[in-house]
Amino acid sequence: MARFGKRLIIVVAIFFALFIVNRLINDEGLFGFYMPPYYARILMLAGINIILAVSLNLITGFTGQFSIGHAGFMAVGAYSSAYLTVYHAHAWEQSLAGVIGKGLAGELIFLLVIIVGGLVAALAGVLVGIPSLRLRGDYLAIVTLGFAEIIRIVLLNIDKVGGATGFTVPGNISFLWVGGTAIITIAVVRNLVKSNIGRALISIREDELAAEAMGINSTRYKVLAFVISSAFAGMAGVLFAHYNRFLHTNDFQFIRSFEVIIMIVLGGMGSITGSILGAIVITVLPELLRGFSEWRLVIYSGLLIVIMLTRPQGVLGQHEFGVNWLKRARRRPVGDEAVGAGQGVPIAERSDIDAKEAAKRGNE
Repeated sequence: MARFGKRLIIVVAIFFALFIVNRLINDEGLFGFYMPPYYARILMLAGINIILAVSLNLITGFTGQFSIGHAGFMAVGAYSSAYLTVYHAHAWEQSLAGVIGKGLAGELIFLLVIIVGGLVAALAGVLVGIPSLRLRGDYLAIVTLGFAEIIRIVLLNIDKVGGATGFTVPGNISFLWVGGTAIITIAVVRNLVKSNIGRALISIREDELAAEAMGINSTRYKVLAFVISSAFAGMAGVLFAHYNRFLHTNDFQFIRSFEVIIMIVLGGMGSITGSILGAIVITVLPELLRGFSEWRLVIYSGLLIVIMLTRPQGVLGQHEFGVNWLKRARRRPVGDEAVGAGQGVPIAERSDIDAKEAAKRGNE
């Protein structure tokens, strides 16, 4: 019961914080305070990047499969949701508005759009994952990179979704959608990693042959992780499409996948909090260097190289940052200490020493 109470307090505190930030971003502000649009945009993009980084870390950091196709799944979710919004959502919203009100109808329709975008991206993950995840290492990376480029070229030639001219998407989402989806992504990945499925994924990462020898179906678990990761990438694409309100295939080039990989490598592969840290840093750092227009990319690349040379495992490695880091280390219980640990020598050696001392006393 105490654990349930703590979790309930955490959930209430998180949604209260989301509400406060959302009010600060709005034009009305909160108690006269508001966030400038420039910083609000950085915050929204950081939230979307957190979803991408945490979801990719599930397949790359925890399962050990190197995928470079995350931008492709993001594009699938973005364009499928944009198509649904432009051609069908308005009629659905009008039909529901008379029953539950226009505001609630719009929110429910957008929730449906997010779910559809995630499901379509998950389906794409199944189609790509089943044949490709039998491969390993560089071969898997090449296949996923090829898939992302195929998706982009196909979308580039579909006039129904804008083609080469781009696709305008109506709507303006709030921070509650972005922050809420990011928290759900973090919670799902964390609980998955802590479960039996997560232990199977980590065993595949450490030694796939040994995991298979212990009876773990590595292909099945890799496809499962791939599908979940793809679904959240699709949801991130939905949020990006309806926040940016314009889509173009240039937004989903292979460099976008590399940016997400840099986020998890910087924060730490196999660390959820590391992925969050990496997503925030990679989102904010280019803006901080915007004043150095001529040297911005050079400084940005140089900082990444220095970090990789000095901390190749990432800032947090495979560790998680939490409240436990702030607690004082507890003393080891007395019952856990080895017998004779405080005497300076092990028991076996002490018996020999006692015998020699007794012999010396006898001679005296």
